[in-house]
Amino acid sequence: MLKIFRKEGQKGFTLIELMIVIAIIGILAAIAIPQFIQYRKRGYVATLNSDCKNAYTASVAYVVDNPTAAAITLPNLNTSGYTATTGVKTEPSFTAADTGTITCTGADGWGVEPAVVTVVAGVMTLKMSTITTTTP
Repeated sequence: MLKIFRKEGQKGFTLIELMIVIAIIGILAAIAIPQFIQYRKRGYVATLNSDCKNAYTASVAYVVDNPTAAAITLPNLNTSGYTATTGVKTEPSFTAADTGTITCTGADGWGVEPAVVTVVAGVMTLKMSTITTTTP
């Protein structure tokens, strides 16, 4: 590459060439690492939203199987087929079988807001999880 730095008959790379390669690798890493972190956070958001919807579906299945149920708890959701994803904490809070909330919170360090399903008179509303924004 840089023939002016080489003597006749020498083989290998010069220090300048190696430093240029290391600088290029550093620039690529500086671009790739923040993108990778954002990809992971978007995956965490999708996980929380999906878990909340699955918990709601399990709650509906539980009410169909137990029409006289007064309230729904996490063990009730588990018996209806709900299994939380690793790192997700699911907290149902029902005052009646058709009224309550299900909150799905990610593990510490995920950097995302919780997803919340609100059920009022049997109608479900999902407040989707989002990436936590931090201001410097």
